[in-house]
Amino acid sequence: MRTTILKLFLCTILLTIFNCDSRSKDDFGVIAESAMVVSAREEASKIGVEIMKKGGNAFDAMMATELALAVVHPSAGNIGGGGFLVFRMANGETGALDYREKAPRAAEKDMYLDSLGQIIKGKSTIGAYAIGVPGTIAGIFKAHKRYGKLSVEEVITPVIALAENGFSITEKQQARFNSYDSIFKVVNGKDILFGSQTKAGDVLANPDLAEALKLLISEGADAFYSGTIGEAIVDRVQSNGGIITLEDLMEYDAVWRDPVEFEYDNLKVISMSPPSSGGICLQQLMGMIEPFDLDKYDHNSLKAVQVITEAEKRTYADRNFFLGDPDFIDIPVKEMTSASYLQKRMEDFSFEQATPVNDIAHGAIAGYESEETTHYSIVDPYGNALAVTTTLNGSYGSKLFVDEFGFFLNNQMDDFSSKPGEPNYYGLIGAEANSIEGEKRMLSSMTPTIIEREGEFWMSVGTPGGSTIITSVLQTILNVHEYNMTMQQAVSAPRFHNQWLPDEIRIETTTFSKAMIDSLRAKGYPIDLNRIRDLGRVDGILKLDDGAYEGGADPRGDDTAVGF
Repeated sequence: MRTTILKLFLCTILLTIFNCDSRSKDDFGVIAESAMVVSAREEASKIGVEIMKKGGNAFDAMMATELALAVVHPSAGNIGGGGFLVFRMANGETGALDYREKAPRAAEKDMYLDSLGQIIKGKSTIGAYAIGVPGTIAGIFKAHKRYGKLSVEEVITPVIALAENGFSITEKQQARFNSYDSIFKVVNGKDILFGSQTKAGDVLANPDLAEALKLLISEGADAFYSGTIGEAIVDRVQSNGGIITLEDLMEYDAVWRDPVEFEYDNLKVISMSPPSSGGICLQQLMGMIEPFDLDKYDHNSLKAVQVITEAEKRTYADRNFFLGDPDFIDIPVKEMTSASYLQKRMEDFSFEQATPVNDIAHGAIAGYESEETTHYSIVDPYGNALAVTTTLNGSYGSKLFVDEFGFFLNNQMDDFSSKPGEPNYYGLIGAEANSIEGEKRMLSSMTPTIIEREGEFWMSVGTPGGSTIITSVLQTILNVHEYNMTMQQAVSAPRFHNQWLPDEIRIETTTFSKAMIDSLRAKGYPIDLNRIRDLGRVDGILKLDDGAYEGGADPRGDDTAVGF
């Protein structure tokens, strides 16, 4: 809020006398003078930084980081999935690139229903029939062609070396390999590269993926969409009951979009537009929250949690009633985000008692959206900034592995509404706006976001987390802006989440006190204590007052910030 500006100004002037900034050196993340990459793995962040040291810019680093994540973070890093890019150039130009997956042309509205019209459990989540047409390779090549400085060969060669030489398996990663080992075998009919046969600390190479990367150097994106890699994808999918054709791949294209841009206090927020719900939902949330002086409440205090939770309820109630692929439906963006509409949405809010979900009109949550996504943030020495979120949807996507080239294919079709108007297996309700149609892009919660302050780049932020992405990004921004946290403090802080349905607040219960939980329950907020897990893995970059960059890497994962 505006009072925060005055507070920070006074702290700056009086710091040496009153020590009003109690933050120590240990409260900050990695500090770098020129450039920064923050991603889910150290190896990927290092490759992105090395590309920039060679004279490359943020878009060169994007291609390198994205492909490196496909090597070292196969649960979400990918070449068989899709994602979104939001960018801000040093000259102030902003933009967004949509490389979200699409439904195959043969996809039909009822393709996941049985003869009685009931959802067939697992059909949209596991195996070849769950796969959408991948967009990652189209996206990184399109972004690089327009803005990159180095050649594709210069960018990809270090990633080939990483795939050939291998990476060290972390404890968290091996635990995930173990938990998915049996399903890998069922879906693929045999052992694959990843599974219980490895152990933490092993160096794992992927020479088949290295061969795919070599083809990308020699043939460009055509290798994936019409060449040898594409043919291998179609053969693997169709031989396992899927419906993707080579024509589906050949007709795919990433799309430049106008980002969602709006003001919050003295900040300009630049976020992803549909088919991501992230930017519009973030605008709704911040518009409903702004009239409340959050900086007057303690961080994660009862009143702060109430305000944010009630805004979340109303935003998610709107989310899928209105949102979907803008190439297929009309979205009333201006109406949904107008000040008068947002003010009216919060009129019945009271600090005395929770608003019952039955009193909140509209709304539906589209399909199951997995929490296994990955985000990375980049700032280059030229002043360009990127926020990129990419995914296979579920952890390891469909679990179907393209043996010849060493990568998983997505299960993104499950992000559609398999049966509009009724809850799916996870209790989430679909909507007509996000129903399945051939060549349509499925709705997403991915929220890559860039913030300006006083006309200058200030922050790049994003996270995995499925439906919790939007609320995690929101709380991270508020942590810095309203509560004067460092980037590292902001991404590490405990988070909470409400998405209208199911009617509950999801809390990282290991960090919220029993007294706080009891107070929320007394106000009428159901708390589900069975969801004891992390909410998101936020990675962000903050420009400090002296012009340096602070990288905040979420300790909930293996995330790492690297800069120079």
